[in-house]
Amino acid sequence: MNYAFGIDVGGTTVKLGFFSREGVLLEKWEIPTRPEDGGSAILPDIARSIDDCLARRSVGRREIIGVGIGVPGPVDDDGNVNCCVNLNWGVFNLHQTLGALTGLPVKAGNDANVAALGEYYDGGGRGSRSMLMVTLGTGIGGGFIWDGKILNGAHGVGCEIGHLCVDFSPDAESCTCGKRGCAEQYASARALGRIARRALLEEPERPSLLRQAEEVSARTVFDCAAREDSLAAELLERVFDVLGLTIAGGCCMVDPELVVLGGGMSKAGQVLLDGVLPRFRHHMFHACKDTKFALATLGNDAGIFGCFHLALQAAQDV
Repeated sequence: MNYAFGIDVGGTTVKLGFFSREGVLLEKWEIPTRPEDGGSAILPDIARSIDDCLARRSVGRREIIGVGIGVPGPVDDDGNVNCCVNLNWGVFNLHQTLGALTGLPVKAGNDANVAALGEYYDGGGRGSRSMLMVTLGTGIGGGFIWDGKILNGAHGVGCEIGHLCVDFSPDAESCTCGKRGCAEQYASARALGRIARRALLEEPERPSLLRQAEEVSARTVFDCAAREDSLAAELLERVFDVLGLTIAGGCCMVDPELVVLGGGMSKAGQVLLDGVLPRFRHHMFHACKDTKFALATLGNDAGIFGCFHLALQAAQDV
């Protein structure tokens, strides 16, 4: 067995990677995600795409170690998916379903967790024994890796730190999870853009470079703050404080050797690290204040790399 597949399922596209057993990415491609009709076409589409890859490379199934797949929702160690809202999936066993379609061993995980696994082995977390990855994008995802294994938890939601409550007030922001006051409603990229637009409306007389932007997004706020815009700088200060508090809460639970910051907002680079670290140390339990931080390095490929390592585990589980 010389090859493996890593598959990262998103709400818009499915990213697929074909790897050598040594972890070399030989080919990557995307297919559309079709969530209509309860997402019934998604797994058959993936199976067909795997078949197409094997055919064009003249590779037989006996040469495939397994398939690793990451999905945007809770997945337990046995492959049971518990409602992926963005895919319109309900509750079913992903190992069994995709395994039957492909005839290959399958190992599934939550998308944030498998991205963390990819960074642990091949990216910003390489060389660490334990790592907490915090993904800052549309929401805030978390994944904890210990000795190369994902902490899924009993219900497949281990380290969902984006849903730690940071605001207990009656008018706290509503979250898509159904709760109020979740961290991702205050410190994700989407939240930062929304909060910035709201601030411009609430302070119409206050001058700001943000008013000149065609679209006010998280990137806009970072760019304007770099140009010494006071409103943008204040908004970032609030975000950094929430992130420091949230990550400190996660680290109090799992005490990682390293925290890796990923997702679209991590493209801000050193500015993000310099903003979050002092707040983290302010909020963190004293014994863990020296936890190391790093930026993710794999970008959008983190998921397929993590899924490759899940594929290796799938073969071991057979």
